[in-house]
Amino acid sequence: MAEERRSIELEVEVSGNAEEVWRAVATGPGISSWYVPHTVEERAGGAAMASFGPGPEMQIPGRVAVWEPPRSVCFDGGEGVDGLAFEWTVEPRDDRCVVRLVNTGFGQGGEWDAQYDGMVEGWGLFLFNLKLHMEHFAGQTAAPVLPVGMLAGSRDEAWSVLTDALGIPSAPVAGERIEVNASGAPPLAGTVVDAATWRIALLLDQPAPGTGFITVESYGEHAGASVWLYLYGSDGAEAAERDGPLWQAWLAEALGGRADGSTG
Repeated sequence: MAEERRSIELEVEVSGNAEEVWRAVATGPGISSWYVPHTVEERAGGAAMASFGPGPEMQIPGRVAVWEPPRSVCFDGGEGVDGLAFEWTVEPRDDRCVVRLVNTGFGQGGEWDAQYDGMVEGWGLFLFNLKLHMEHFAGQTAAPVLPVGMLAGSRDEAWSVLTDALGIPSAPVAGERIEVNASGAPPLAGTVVDAATWRIALLLDQPAPGTGFITVESYGEHAGASVWLYLYGSDGAEAAERDGPLWQAWLAEALGGRADGSTG
Protein backbone atom coordinates (compact mmCIF):
# COMPACT_ATOMS: atom_id res chain seq x y z
CA MET A 1 0.00 0.00 0.00
CA ALA A 2 1.42 3.37 -1.00
CA GLU A 3 2.30 5.79 1.77
CA GLU A 4 -0.25 8.55 2.19
CA ARG A 5 1.28 11.87 1.11
CA ARG A 6 0.23 14.79 3.26
CA SER A 7 -0.15 18.35 2.12
CA ILE A 8 -1.40 21.63 3.50
CA GLU A 9 -3.96 23.31 1.24
CA LEU A 10 -5.20 26.75 2.25
CA GLU A 11 -6.66 29.80 0.55
CA VAL A 12 -7.42 33.40 1.42
CA GLU A 13 -9.26 36.14 -0.47
CA VAL A 14 -7.38 39.44 -0.56
CA SER A 15 -7.75 42.93 -2.00
CA GLY A 16 -5.93 43.87 -5.20
CA ASN A 17 -5.53 42.84 -8.82
CA ALA A 18 -3.49 39.87 -10.00
CA GLU A 19 -0.30 41.89 -10.57
CA GLU A 20 -0.45 43.49 -7.11
CA VAL A 21 -1.10 40.18 -5.38
CA TRP A 22 1.58 38.45 -7.45
CA ARG A 23 4.15 40.94 -6.19
CA ALA A 24 3.13 40.09 -2.61
CA VAL A 25 3.44 36.29 -2.94
CA ALA A 26 6.24 35.87 -5.51
CA THR A 27 8.89 38.57 -4.90
CA GLY A 28 11.37 39.07 -2.09
CA PRO A 29 10.07 42.49 -0.93
CA GLY A 30 6.48 41.26 -1.14
CA ILE A 31 6.96 38.03 0.85
CA SER A 32 9.12 39.84 3.43
CA SER A 33 6.21 42.18 4.15
CA TRP A 34 3.91 39.52 5.63
CA TYR A 35 6.04 36.38 6.25
CA VAL A 36 9.81 36.23 6.89
CA PRO A 37 12.62 38.03 5.04
CA HIS A 38 13.10 36.58 1.55
CA THR A 39 15.25 37.12 -1.49
CA VAL A 40 13.97 35.77 -4.80
CA GLU A 41 15.63 35.64 -8.21
CA GLU A 42 12.56 36.30 -10.32
CA ARG A 43 12.77 33.57 -12.96
CA ALA A 44 12.22 29.84 -13.30
CA GLY A 45 15.24 28.07 -11.82
CA GLY A 46 16.24 31.18 -9.88
CA ALA A 47 17.65 31.10 -6.37
CA ALA A 48 15.58 31.93 -3.29
CA MET A 49 16.48 32.38 0.35
CA ALA A 50 14.29 32.55 3.45
CA SER A 51 15.66 33.96 6.71
CA PHE A 52 14.11 32.55 9.88
CA GLY A 53 16.60 34.10 12.29
CA PRO A 54 20.01 35.73 12.68
CA GLY A 55 22.26 32.66 12.50
CA PRO A 56 23.59 31.00 9.32
CA GLU A 57 21.66 27.83 10.18
CA MET A 58 18.46 29.89 9.95
CA GLN A 59 19.07 30.91 6.32
CA ILE A 60 17.14 28.38 4.21
CA PRO A 61 18.09 28.21 0.52
CA GLY A 62 15.62 27.24 -2.14
CA ARG A 63 14.74 27.42 -5.82
CA VAL A 64 12.03 29.01 -7.93
CA ALA A 65 10.73 25.77 -9.45
CA VAL A 66 7.83 27.41 -11.32
CA TRP A 67 7.58 31.06 -12.40
CA GLU A 68 4.41 31.93 -14.35
CA PRO A 69 3.49 35.55 -13.56
CA PRO A 70 1.02 36.66 -12.45
CA ARG A 71 -0.69 33.34 -11.72
CA SER A 72 1.62 30.62 -10.38
CA VAL A 73 4.91 30.34 -8.50
CA CYS A 74 6.44 27.36 -6.70
CA PHE A 75 9.41 27.31 -4.34
CA ASP A 76 11.26 24.12 -3.44
CA GLY A 77 14.66 23.00 -2.18
CA GLY A 78 16.18 22.54 -5.62
CA GLU A 79 16.36 19.91 -8.34
CA GLY A 80 16.64 16.45 -6.82
CA VAL A 81 16.35 17.80 -3.27
CA ASP A 82 13.74 16.13 -1.08
CA GLY A 83 11.78 18.33 1.27
CA LEU A 84 9.04 20.88 1.39
CA ALA A 85 7.62 22.67 -1.63
CA PHE A 86 5.30 25.68 -1.66
CA GLU A 87 3.03 26.27 -4.64
CA TRP A 88 1.15 29.57 -4.81
CA THR A 89 -1.60 30.42 -7.27
CA VAL A 90 -3.38 33.74 -7.76
CA GLU A 91 -6.97 33.66 -9.10
CA PRO A 92 -8.53 37.07 -9.91
CA ARG A 93 -12.11 37.73 -8.82
CA ASP A 94 -13.30 41.19 -9.86
CA ASP A 95 -11.20 43.65 -7.82
CA ARG A 96 -9.95 40.92 -5.48
CA CYS A 97 -7.97 37.69 -5.75
CA VAL A 98 -8.02 34.27 -4.16
CA VAL A 99 -4.53 33.15 -3.11
CA ARG A 100 -4.07 29.39 -2.79
CA LEU A 101 -1.18 27.63 -1.08
CA VAL A 102 -0.37 23.94 -1.54
CA ASN A 103 2.48 22.95 0.81
CA THR A 104 3.82 19.43 0.07
CA GLY A 105 6.82 17.27 0.94
CA PHE A 106 5.99 16.17 4.48
CA GLY A 107 7.42 12.88 5.67
CA GLN A 108 6.03 10.37 8.14
CA GLY A 109 6.59 10.01 11.89
CA GLY A 110 6.16 11.98 15.06
CA GLU A 111 8.62 14.73 14.19
CA TRP A 112 6.89 15.34 10.87
CA ASP A 113 3.49 15.24 12.60
CA ALA A 114 4.54 18.07 14.90
CA GLN A 115 5.97 20.08 12.01
CA TYR A 116 2.83 19.56 9.95
CA ASP A 117 0.54 20.71 12.77
CA GLY A 118 2.73 23.71 13.52
CA MET A 119 2.84 24.78 9.88
CA VAL A 120 -0.94 24.51 9.49
CA GLU A 121 -1.30 26.90 12.42
CA GLY A 122 1.51 29.16 11.27
CA TRP A 123 0.28 29.45 7.70
CA GLY A 124 -3.14 30.48 8.99
CA LEU A 125 -1.54 33.39 10.83
CA PHE A 126 0.70 34.44 7.94
CA LEU A 127 -2.11 34.27 5.38
CA PHE A 128 -4.15 36.52 7.64
CA ASN A 129 -1.19 38.92 7.64
CA LEU A 130 -1.10 38.75 3.83
CA LYS A 131 -4.75 39.81 3.85
CA LEU A 132 -3.95 42.75 6.16
CA HIS A 133 -0.95 43.70 4.01
CA MET A 134 -3.02 43.82 0.82
CA GLU A 135 -5.90 45.66 2.49
CA HIS A 136 -3.87 48.36 4.24
CA PHE A 137 -0.35 48.48 2.71
CA ALA A 138 -0.54 47.12 -0.86
CA GLY A 139 2.51 48.05 -2.91
CA GLN A 140 4.55 49.00 0.14
CA THR A 141 7.41 47.04 1.66
CA ALA A 142 7.56 46.29 5.38
CA ALA A 143 10.61 46.01 7.61
CA PRO A 144 9.96 42.88 9.70
CA VAL A 145 10.95 42.44 13.35
CA LEU A 146 10.65 38.78 14.39
CA PRO A 147 12.00 38.02 17.88
CA VAL A 148 11.08 34.72 19.56
CA GLY A 149 11.65 33.66 23.16
CA MET A 150 11.34 30.17 24.70
CA LEU A 151 10.09 29.23 28.13
CA ALA A 152 9.04 26.07 29.93
CA GLY A 153 5.38 25.26 30.39
CA SER A 154 2.16 24.96 28.45
CA ARG A 155 0.86 27.41 25.88
CA ASP A 156 -1.74 28.72 28.33
CA GLU A 157 0.89 29.31 30.99
CA ALA A 158 3.19 31.02 28.52
CA TRP A 159 0.36 33.23 27.24
CA SER A 160 -0.35 34.40 30.76
CA VAL A 161 3.34 35.12 31.40
CA LEU A 162 3.72 37.02 28.12
CA THR A 163 0.59 39.17 28.34
CA ASP A 164 1.20 39.96 32.01
CA ALA A 165 4.78 41.00 31.25
CA LEU A 166 3.60 43.19 28.36
CA GLY A 167 0.89 44.78 30.51
CA ILE A 168 -1.86 43.99 28.00
CA PRO A 169 -5.16 42.11 28.35
CA SER A 170 -4.96 38.37 27.70
CA ALA A 171 -8.35 38.33 25.95
CA PRO A 172 -8.94 41.63 24.11
CA VAL A 173 -11.74 42.02 21.57
CA ALA A 174 -11.61 43.19 17.97
CA GLY A 175 -11.73 46.97 17.75
CA GLU A 176 -10.04 47.49 21.12
CA ARG A 177 -6.89 49.59 21.14
CA ILE A 178 -4.13 48.17 23.33
CA GLU A 179 -0.78 49.64 24.32
CA VAL A 180 2.21 47.78 25.73
CA ASN A 181 3.08 48.91 29.23
CA ALA A 182 6.24 47.06 30.15
CA SER A 183 9.48 48.30 31.63
CA GLY A 184 12.28 48.11 29.07
CA ALA A 185 9.99 47.26 26.14
CA PRO A 186 9.92 49.51 23.07
CA PRO A 187 6.72 51.45 22.33
CA LEU A 188 3.99 49.32 20.75
CA ALA A 189 0.31 50.10 20.30
CA GLY A 190 -2.48 49.36 17.88
CA THR A 191 -6.03 48.23 17.28
CA VAL A 192 -6.96 44.57 17.70
CA VAL A 193 -8.19 43.07 14.43
CA ASP A 194 -8.33 39.45 15.59
CA ALA A 195 -7.70 37.55 18.83
CA ALA A 196 -7.64 34.00 20.15
CA THR A 197 -6.48 32.28 23.32
CA TRP A 198 -2.85 32.26 22.08
CA ARG A 199 -2.48 35.27 19.78
CA ILE A 200 -3.45 38.86 19.15
CA ALA A 201 -3.34 40.46 15.69
CA LEU A 202 -2.91 44.24 15.58
CA LEU A 203 -3.09 47.06 13.10
CA LEU A 204 -0.27 49.17 14.53
CA ASP A 205 0.01 52.92 14.99
CA GLN A 206 3.13 52.81 17.21
CA PRO A 207 6.06 52.76 16.66
CA ALA A 208 4.95 53.15 13.02
CA PRO A 209 2.08 52.06 10.78
CA GLY A 210 2.08 48.31 10.29
CA THR A 211 0.80 44.96 11.46
CA GLY A 212 1.73 43.08 14.60
CA PHE A 213 1.23 39.63 16.11
CA ILE A 214 1.71 38.73 19.74
CA THR A 215 1.66 34.94 19.83
CA VAL A 216 2.58 31.80 21.74
CA GLU A 217 3.27 28.48 20.02
CA SER A 218 3.53 25.10 21.74
CA TYR A 219 6.68 22.95 21.44
CA GLY A 220 5.98 19.99 23.70
CA GLU A 221 7.16 20.88 27.21
CA HIS A 222 8.14 24.38 26.07
CA ALA A 223 6.42 27.30 24.39
CA GLY A 224 7.68 29.95 22.02
CA ALA A 225 6.57 33.54 22.64
CA SER A 226 6.77 36.02 19.76
CA VAL A 227 6.27 39.71 19.14
CA TRP A 228 6.24 39.91 15.33
CA LEU A 229 6.05 43.35 13.75
CA TYR A 230 5.86 44.46 10.11
CA LEU A 231 6.58 48.19 9.94
CA TYR A 232 6.13 50.49 6.94
CA GLY A 233 7.65 53.74 5.69
CA SER A 234 10.89 55.41 6.69
CA ASP A 235 9.72 55.60 10.31
CA GLY A 236 9.02 51.87 10.21
CA ALA A 237 12.46 51.03 8.85
CA GLU A 238 14.13 53.13 11.53
CA ALA A 239 11.96 51.59 14.25
CA ALA A 240 12.71 48.05 13.04
CA GLU A 241 16.45 48.65 13.18
CA ARG A 242 16.23 50.32 16.59
CA ASP A 243 13.62 48.12 18.27
CA GLY A 244 14.53 44.66 16.95
CA PRO A 245 17.46 44.16 19.36
CA LEU A 246 15.46 45.76 22.18
CA TRP A 247 12.58 43.31 21.73
CA GLN A 248 15.01 40.40 21.65
CA ALA A 249 16.62 41.55 24.89
CA TRP A 250 13.24 42.23 26.50
CA LEU A 251 11.92 38.76 25.66
CA ALA A 252 15.08 37.15 27.03
CA GLU A 253 14.65 38.96 30.34
CA ALA A 254 10.88 38.59 30.59
CA LEU A 255 10.98 34.86 29.78
CA GLY A 256 13.92 33.98 31.94
CA GLY A 257 16.89 34.50 29.65
CA ARG A 258 16.04 32.39 26.59
CA ALA A 259 15.33 34.31 23.39
CA ASP A 260 16.24 34.32 19.75
CA GLY A 261 15.37 37.22 17.51
CA SER A 262 15.31 38.18 13.89
CA THR A 263 14.99 41.49 12.12
CA GLY A 264 14.86 42.02 8.43
